[in-house]
Amino acid sequence: MALERTGNGYLVDPSIWTEEIMHEMATEDEIELSDSQVTQILAARDYFSENSSVPPIRTFSKVVGIDKKILFKEWLTGPMKPITKYGGMPQPTGCV
Repeated sequence: MALERTGNGYLVDPSIWTEEIMHEMATEDEIELSDSQVTQILAARDYFSENSSVPPIRTFSKVVGIDKKILFKEWLTGPMKPITKYGGMPQPTGCV
């Protein structure tokens, strides 16, 4: 059963998010999430639940204790888009 996702790949209903769904979404996108990436996604979810917003990359880099350059290398794209997508969070706005 395919997950119901927006044109950008985000969950239509973020309330159904689980770690299993996170991995299923990544598999659909032909991506295998590393342990580091999963840790980052969970940290972003914690930040989101506490602040009701997606962290900007500078803030997120400090939250997870990983240099921004490393985050960009790990994700190959802007890190916040896939982190929020696989984390069942809203799509970030602005330059991420």
